Amino acid sequence: MKKKTLIKKIKAVVAKDDSAANGTELAERIWAESWTYIKTIVDTVHEPFLILNKKLCVMAANESFYRTFQVEEKDTENKLVYKLGNGQWSIPSLKKLLEEILPKQTFFKGFEVDHKFPFIGRKIMILNARQIHFKENSPSSPPIILLAMEDVTEMMSVAKKLADHTNHFEDKFMMQTKQLHLNIKKMEKEINELKKSNS
Repeated sequence: MKKKTLIKKIKAVVAKDDSAANGTELAERIWAESWTYIKTIVDTVHEPFLILNKKLCVMAANESFYRTFQVEEKDTENKLVYKLGNGQWSIPSLKKLLEEILPKQTFFKGFEVDHKFPFIGRKIMILNARQIHFKENSPSSPPIILLAMEDVTEMMSVAKKLADHTNHFEDKFMMQTKQLHLNIKKMEKEINELKKSNS
């Protein structure tokens, strides 16, 4: 939700209260304090992070997001999340998850995105999202979605190498076991032949 829209809603609520002399100042102060608080928390997070409004447009992103995806604020803020980076986030299953968050007031954790991003190449990201709402239908605190991303590309690469190495070791072990079994059979045959010839 844009600041002007939020201020109008807050003014409408404040206008009902005759004791509130200056609704504009109050609305601006509430918005500024809330936004500063939320933005400060998001900026301290190490992982890439987006703040989305109820229409799934980016209200803000942290420095880690800009650095990880090599994008700029002007190409990110006020853009629909699905249109970021030439539509790289337009993933049907992600769309379904995000579009269910606000209506059902739910969250999701551990959604994996495996995608080739412009400039940075293939990345495997684990996404977590949650709606933040302070009071139901409160104009001073519009619903927002916090979308956190964890880059697990390197960890998945290491896991794949380890799995490949384990599979190779298991294959080699099976071949050696089979060969050993054949050698034992051959030795048993030779021992039996020796016993027969000595009898």
